[in-house]
Order: sequence, then structure tokens, then C-alpha cells
Amino acid sequence: MLYLVEHFYSIQGEGRYIGSPSVFFRFGGCNLKCEGFGCKEIAPDKTTILGCDTVYAVNKEHFSKNWVAISRVEELLSVLTQYDLPSKPVDIVLTGGEPLLNVNNKIFLEFLKTLHKKGHRVSFETNATINIDFEKYPIYKEFVFALSVKLCNSGEEIQKRVKGDVIYSITTNAKESFFKFSIDAESINLGLEDEIQSITMHSASTQVYCMPLGGNKEDVELNTPALIEFCKAKGYNFSDRLHIRIWDINKGV
Repeated sequence: MLYLVEHFYSIQGEGRYIGSPSVFFRFGGCNLKCEGFGCKEIAPDKTTILGCDTVYAVNKEHFSKNWVAISRVEELLSVLTQYDLPSKPVDIVLTGGEPLLNVNNKIFLEFLKTLHKKGHRVSFETNATINIDFEKYPIYKEFVFALSVKLCNSGEEIQKRVKGDVIYSITTNAKESFFKFSIDAESINLGLEDEIQSITMHSASTQVYCMPLGGNKEDVELNTPALIEFCKAKGYNFSDRLHIRIWDINKGV
């Protein structure tokens, strides 16, 4: 089943296209929990849930009232009519959770084909652990992939979070791709450079963006200074988390 957790029209807050007007579609479900990130969310039933900064799109048990089951592609396409968009195509960002859990879903594929036909630049924000059959579904070759591969600070086992064959397949077949890592200040001195290199070796020419970990403005600002120095020393691109710095939340902005 395809679930849409939220949608909103804003600016891209992270990565290569930061600042670009974008319509976000956040889909429900993820194959990782990333409790090591330590972000907490209070569920409607008052339960405190630990995970990533979008745990409400990962934990269906406690946030199910926000998960809307999609049964027709028109339900997704109608989202674009709800916003006062410019006359030219805007960026479409598909995120989650993990949007590629829907990689073979017929409604999802029809949605992608329609977006491409209308001239939108479509970006996936993915943890790069789910394989795409680019030959069976060549539409995926037309899109941008932000590979947010999880580091050890996520709390996930390396066998679950790093899939070298998937990374290579996406970066080889996609129209564009780049790595995007969430990093806290404490991790910088814990062998972070070696860990990043062990991931990027699967696509050595792909650009690397590092962004400060945090689900609120305070945490993002706390992790920023050391990360900037790390990027300067290693030659990586620093990516702000502009939406959190401006609105102090990571939901619906």
C-alpha cells in the first residue's frame, strides 16, 4: 500500500538544490529506524518516539492518523493544484521515510511518469539501500537522487545501511546523484572520514554534501561550526538545513 504522510510547497532546504521552490511529497514507511540520531517526537497518543527527524513518517503504529492510503494516481496529482505554483514547472521532491519502498508500485510509477512528462525536475531523498531495476523501469533514469546513506551515528548495523551495489547502480544510471550525510559534532572525531570514504568508494566521482544533524534549530546550530571546519579540511560541500534554521521544525514547511 502507498501512503502519503504530508505534502507542502516550500524551498529545498538541503543539498545541491538548496533554495529551489519545491513541492514535497513525504511518503510513509522506512526500512531503517535510525534511533541513534536521538530525535524525539511526541505521538498523538502522547507516546515519545525515538528515531530520525521525520519519525512520524517511519512509525505507522503511533502516527497512523497522518498516513493517508493512496489508491489512485489522481490523489497525488491533485496535490499540485492545491498550491499557487508558478507557470513553469517546479522541483518535486519525493521523501519519507523511504520513498523507494514504493519503487515497483504501479500508482507510484504512473505518478513519476506524469511528473516527468510535465517537465518537473524530480528528486528522490533516499537512504540508498533499495535496489532499482533501471532496465525494467527506465523512468528512474530521468531523476535526481540525493543519497542520504546512514553513518554509524544512526545506530543501524552497517550491513543494513550500506549497500555498495545499490549505490553503484543508482549513481551509474540516474540522471544526477550526490551523497548527503547527516553529521553531529561528536562524530567528527570518531573516524568519520574513514567511514565516509568506505561509502563513497562505491562511486568515487559523486559529490559529497555534509549537513548538520538535528531536528530543531538549536541542534542544527550546535553541530554546524565543527562540521564547516570538517568540510573545509576534507574538501566536502557543506549543506545547511535551511528549513530548520528558518522555521525551527522539519515538518510541513
